[in-house]
Amino acid sequence: MRQRNKAVFTGNPNLHGSLSEKTEEDQDFSPSSLSPRRVFAICLAFRFVNALLVQTYFNPDEHWQALEVAHRIAFGYGHLTWEWKKGIRSYLHPLIFALFYKVLALLGLDTPLFMVKAPRLLQSMFSAVGDLYLYKLSVIVFGERVAKWTLFAQLTNWFMFFCITRTLSNTLETVLTLVSLYYWPCLRPSSDKLPLMSRKWGLAMAALACGIRPTSAIIWLYVGLLELYETRDRLRFIFLEVAPIGVLVLGLTSILDRLMYGSWIIVPLNFLKFNFLSSGGDYYGTHKWHWYFSQGFTVMLFTFLPFSIAGIMQSKKWKLSGLIAWVLGLYSVLGHKEFRFVLPVLPIALMFSGYSLARISISDSPNGKRKGSSNISSKWPPKMLLAIFFLLATNIPMALYMSLYHQRGTEDVMNYLSKEALNQKVESILFLMPCHATPYYSTLHRNIPMRFLDCTPSDTKGIPDESDRFMMDPVGFTSEYAKNWSLPSHIVLYEPEEKLLRDFLVSHSFRQEKRFFHAHFKVDRDLQASVVVYVLTDQ
Repeated sequence: MRQRNKAVFTGNPNLHGSLSEKTEEDQDFSPSSLSPRRVFAICLAFRFVNALLVQTYFNPDEHWQALEVAHRIAFGYGHLTWEWKKGIRSYLHPLIFALFYKVLALLGLDTPLFMVKAPRLLQSMFSAVGDLYLYKLSVIVFGERVAKWTLFAQLTNWFMFFCITRTLSNTLETVLTLVSLYYWPCLRPSSDKLPLMSRKWGLAMAALACGIRPTSAIIWLYVGLLELYETRDRLRFIFLEVAPIGVLVLGLTSILDRLMYGSWIIVPLNFLKFNFLSSGGDYYGTHKWHWYFSQGFTVMLFTFLPFSIAGIMQSKKWKLSGLIAWVLGLYSVLGHKEFRFVLPVLPIALMFSGYSLARISISDSPNGKRKGSSNISSKWPPKMLLAIFFLLATNIPMALYMSLYHQRGTEDVMNYLSKEALNQKVESILFLMPCHATPYYSTLHRNIPMRFLDCTPSDTKGIPDESDRFMMDPVGFTSEYAKNWSLPSHIVLYEPEEKLLRDFLVSHSFRQEKRFFHAHFKVDRDLQASVVVYVLTDQ
């Protein structure tokens, strides 16, 4: 296996040559070799810092489908959303964090600070593994020069920075996808020979990815059919590898879910029924069929987009570019679309950016050769320096703004309330805002009464849920709700609704306690500039 990690170049890597080949001339100016261990150390250090800098709210599933469930398993309290009652989620992913919570509790580290920061730090370790395997895959497919530029693209792309250390199931799916792709023979150069065990590892990682997110099967259907077409031992592949490994992983996850649910639940089947056969996901909004191409994936790539397109056209690695097109195409058929759904193929697109950048780095050298000076401006052509400056100047500010500022209020308010609860200053909390707008018990880490507005999909279409009714008429809904409420000690709400409910809250003996900045611009509702906490005054 060690021989397979070498960069194999056999041609003149000039502007018109192949970047997947290397000559003795190329070694004159090739950067020093990076060992996998060194690459992992760099990625791990970077992702640790990355995780600490991510302080904003992105998607409810980061908390409500992972950490909240894990907190309930580890500490005995936490909210399970309707998905868990319908059996369309597997416990495989939350159990990772439940075990981690148990370790923190045993060490006495389940403090407000650790409960907020530690899960993302754990995810950053997984993410660093994904970065390493993207680098290794790039070495195999394109060579070491491209692999280094791929790593540059992976670590500086704003969306990867913003998303990859979050505790979403999509981030772990992305890591497992990168690990698995490295082991599939069909994605390697035809001259590359692999032991049979390699493909089995690829299948095992693919099966785990499907266990965590059943929609990952979209990726592995493409790769599996490609392998089936190219392999000579098709019957062995199907009956001695795919079937046994698939059945084993499905069986183990089903047993795990049987223990957690208390009855036999086939999660992939329930997931398929809800999201594909009944279009249940459309309840949370739909987009035009072209959204991933015109907005979603292009925003994720951001300024790397032209480099990825150039890399695809120049490298002619149609299997990998076909995988991107396949995933974007099939997800486009579904009405409900989200950025995170196509996260697993973003690193592949960034690998093509790495190819394009590597090509630019040697483009003005007639023989692909640069001697002598260690000065950066003489080591790289002007176009290379311009490209690097352009990518850093656009991606770094975007990454930092989205990670440190945009929609941070809902995280900050729960961090504040967790400290107040630790000091016995919080008795109960009512969230008068759209459902799942904040973290919950996994951040508060105190077993006190809390109430949020329900948004469970109705079996009858057209009937607004609690959350919708509140947003349509905040004053009317709250006035009706207050007739039967048990007065909470704290109320949390967004600024637009707070302005409408201010007189109502004051008349019920509440006063403003704290205000947290949330966002500079609106996303899909009115501008939610801040999150406000009201506290019940002594009567």
